[in-house]
Amino acid sequence: MKTLQRPEVHTPLPGPKAKEVLARDERVLSTSYVRPYPFVPEAGEGVWIRDVDGNVFLDLMAGIAVNTTGYAHPRVVEAVREQAARFSHVCFSDFSSEPQVSLAERLDRLAGGGFRVYFGNSGTEGVEAAVKVVRYHTRRPYILAFTGAFHGRTLGSLALTSSNSKYRKGFAPLLPGVVHVPYPHPYRPPFGAKPEDAGQVVLDYIAHLFKTKLPPDEVGAIFFEPIQGEGGYVVPPQGFLPALQELARRHGILLVADEVQTGSGRTGRFLASAYEGLDPDIVILAKGLASGYPISAVLFKEELSSWPPGAHGSTFGGNPVAAAAATATLDLLEEGLMQNAYEVGAFLREELAKLQDDFPRLGDVRGRGLMIGLDFVKDPGTREEDPELRDRVAEAAFAKGLLTLPAGPSTLRLSPPLVLSRAEAALAVELLGEVLRELA
Repeated sequence: MKTLQRPEVHTPLPGPKAKEVLARDERVLSTSYVRPYPFVPEAGEGVWIRDVDGNVFLDLMAGIAVNTTGYAHPRVVEAVREQAARFSHVCFSDFSSEPQVSLAERLDRLAGGGFRVYFGNSGTEGVEAAVKVVRYHTRRPYILAFTGAFHGRTLGSLALTSSNSKYRKGFAPLLPGVVHVPYPHPYRPPFGAKPEDAGQVVLDYIAHLFKTKLPPDEVGAIFFEPIQGEGGYVVPPQGFLPALQELARRHGILLVADEVQTGSGRTGRFLASAYEGLDPDIVILAKGLASGYPISAVLFKEELSSWPPGAHGSTFGGNPVAAAAATATLDLLEEGLMQNAYEVGAFLREELAKLQDDFPRLGDVRGRGLMIGLDFVKDPGTREEDPELRDRVAEAAFAKGLLTLPAGPSTLRLSPPLVLSRAEAALAVELLGEVLRELA
């Protein structure tokens, strides 16, 4: 039996080579980049990645839920190599080619059928395209979104984003017509509601807005994340999203599922919307769709395809090399990685929840599949957020060779490659347990 690999940290972090790269980075790169801890990668395989000083880390972040099949998966590498040897670009906005058409057909099938597909390069581009589809088709001026949402940082999608005010500061005025309502956070319900009432109070609030200031027949769409990502890996209460869909249908409002982070099998289903049987009018995919290669896909119902040629486009969107990587990724997802995400994710959440017995300031463990949030609090009674503790946990985990990322006010997000094994998940829990004991 193969011995389970473990993290290997041989140098102070950052090591000498990483320090040198980071010093150069600081001199020449934009100050807008975030560096949560001093990690400088060199090469990886599976869920393991080595830095430039030879330290080896167990990756529980996957480049923000992007590296679906892990690092250097041989089938993804081969698909990329084969396509790059044929051709790497002939602007898909102008000229059709087989790799993208096949991928679009595949996505349509996986999403349930009846969709057309627009390809871009990133999640925020996907959101921008979805906004344009909504505006062009409905001719309605308003969009409803949720506080805590992250839909991107380009100027249009930024108007929908409200996970952190720092993303918006200094960039107003933004796209007009976006109205935000609270997201039904079961651990911290809005309006002082009981956890079991979190969804209903939000629905009541939307109904109140429709009566008082927001004419529902002028709302083009509701944008939502089936699980909020940057907002803290928040899973809405059971039944909320179907009720939201029913409300949208009643008023002729389009439902737009931002599955940039939740989609492509991360939660154990191809779309997280499928957990509650939703039928969105528009679905946005990106991040993990091509295992690290830049591509986004906006799927919109056939009846919404009313815009003419040239109304939207992208020079690089649907790049054939990225499309080949996406096709290889989808093959692997359907051959078992989605099921692995479901099973290993359930095991990982169960084991992480056990840590709460000895460390009650780990206030909440939540998620679906391999999309898991650990919410840290100052006091489990008040549930007051503790971002400082969360950051200390992330830093201490890094020192032990475990890569994680923050999300929301006080959540540590775990979004590993979907190739994570049960044994590797158990090792991650072991290391996090050591961190919590030391900090306690």
